[in-house]
Amino acid sequence: MKEMKKVFIIAEAGVNHNGSLELAKEMIKKAAESGADAVKFQTFRAERVISLNAPKAEYQLKTTGRDESQLQMVKKLELNEEEHRELARECLARKIEFLSTPFDLESIDLLLNLDISRIKIGSGDITNSPLLLKAAQSQKEIILSTGMSTLDEVKAALGVLAYGYLFPSRDHKPSLNNFQEAYISKEGQAWLSKKVSLLHCTTEYPAPYEEVNLRAMDTLKSAFRLKVGYSDHTRGINVPVAAAARGAFIIEKHFTLDRNLPGPDHMASVEPEELKAMVSSIRQVELALGSVDKKPSSSEEKNLSVARRSLVALDFIKMGELFTKENLGTKRPGNGISAVYYFDWLGKKAQRNYERDEQIKP
Repeated sequence: MKEMKKVFIIAEAGVNHNGSLELAKEMIKKAAESGADAVKFQTFRAERVISLNAPKAEYQLKTTGRDESQLQMVKKLELNEEEHRELARECLARKIEFLSTPFDLESIDLLLNLDISRIKIGSGDITNSPLLLKAAQSQKEIILSTGMSTLDEVKAALGVLAYGYLFPSRDHKPSLNNFQEAYISKEGQAWLSKKVSLLHCTTEYPAPYEEVNLRAMDTLKSAFRLKVGYSDHTRGINVPVAAAARGAFIIEKHFTLDRNLPGPDHMASVEPEELKAMVSSIRQVELALGSVDKKPSSSEEKNLSVARRSLVALDFIKMGELFTKENLGTKRPGNGISAVYYFDWLGKKAQRNYERDEQIKP
């Protein structure tokens, strides 16, 4: 991932367009107006991803009912290649990056034909070696979500990615052993460092606050020495803003035009005004994080003499009189002898007369 000067904010449209191209275009407009860096969709052919007997997730049952299968539900949310092209053109016109998560091998080809700059892999595919391999063989940057996974599973996925980057030709023979060797190799680690970012994630919709575990971002960063971000499924915007404050490199957040729309993901998404507020808050956090230096800031310097104290006479002091706790004190402003020298001046002789509240002179 190229070095960025700010948090890369992804407005996750996902399938909240409900299969409507016009709704998807409106989401691009709202994402651009929010100030997000990218808007992300999902690219798939339902029959290649979901079997006939695959059950719905519990959160999907709450919002879509039991009368249709997961395959039937997802099939209605597909966008074809020409619709993808139109969305990419809309993003270009709106000056926001077009992203999408591919869920099958053909969908990776579709996105590569659109010349996307990076590929986002969802948490559910962290063990999908064929998908991971093809994504890496494209030589594109990859953002990998790690919801539901252990460190060992993340490591295994990174091995597949390292192998794919090292061997973009399909002539090589992939295997678990070759993936592991690619991961530990110096060349494989260099590719991962250059191309891959990890997103901490809790794959539940909405995610309970007590299960978010933002500190796991630190664990991922320490374990793999890669750029780390956060994909959020909680209600509201507080957690992604907190993730930015903890140093998240990327923030991804689901959004919708209206939480009351039918569909599996709307209820766990923010609406446009909330998305805009989230982006604004993250940008403020970025400014507040500043630098690691501990020194007076530019705006503080003018307040130094106003807020700090100098040595002053508490009463009339006659020349030759000793400075004591009774006649020497510290008061504002701080443009004279600093109060830090108070104890060194006790017992010294006054070299001149001092009126009450007059600053002591060296």
